[in-house]
Amino acid sequence: MPIVKLARRTWWYLADSRSPSVTGGVGVIVTDEGSVVVDAGNSPRHARRVQSSMAEAGLPPATHVVYTHHHWDHTWGACAWPDVEIIGHETGRDLLRAEAEIPWSNEYLTQRMAEDSSLRPGYRARARVMENDWDEFTVVPPQRVFTDRLTLPGGVEVRHVGGQHAPDSTIVVASRSKVVFLGDCFYPPPHHLRTPDDAPDMGMVGDLLEGGYKWYVDSHSPPHRRWRAKRMVARAAK
Repeated sequence: MPIVKLARRTWWYLADSRSPSVTGGVGVIVTDEGSVVVDAGNSPRHARRVQSSMAEAGLPPATHVVYTHHHWDHTWGACAWPDVEIIGHETGRDLLRAEAEIPWSNEYLTQRMAEDSSLRPGYRARARVMENDWDEFTVVPPQRVFTDRLTLPGGVEVRHVGGQHAPDSTIVVASRSKVVFLGDCFYPPPHHLRTPDDAPDMGMVGDLLEGGYKWYVDSHSPPHRRWRAKRMVARAAK
């Protein structure tokens, strides 16, 4: 059961940084109404594994899924979260609406990789996680959008931060337990858009340190306590 408790009412389904299929972590914030899930997983299969771990840990079913941004490894599991409100930034909604029109399949991925070699790492990862599960798959744009920030029940704060990785990058704060889920907000641009000069935006992390959170959780690394996040920022400044 790869789900761990970070703080009061706040859990983390562990990321797998070694996986070639780009498997990020998923946050769970328990409220009196149910669970707010941070990111949907990279596929329906991934989403079901998260749901199973939540049930084994005795956590209530999800009432909301919040996208930290529109990239596939954070959103492609959404179709496996039935009767759950999907929330995301308005910019991401437009991008995901366009993606929902694409005829995703192994054949489509193969065709696009032949046309554009820069897409191969990401599209191969998509093929690995989906295998042959395309029949049940659909891209789900957010049903509820926000522009700057949004407050959900249970002291859950959703805030747009933008940045170089994705225009809709959003952080989710479990304010009562002082945990902030960062998504990929401070990461460089995606690999197919990245240049040798691109680097993580540690200035953004430094700004977020002003929030005084106890845990800083990005999607593809182990969770960082505040002191470790401060050390990362200090090292980058040297």
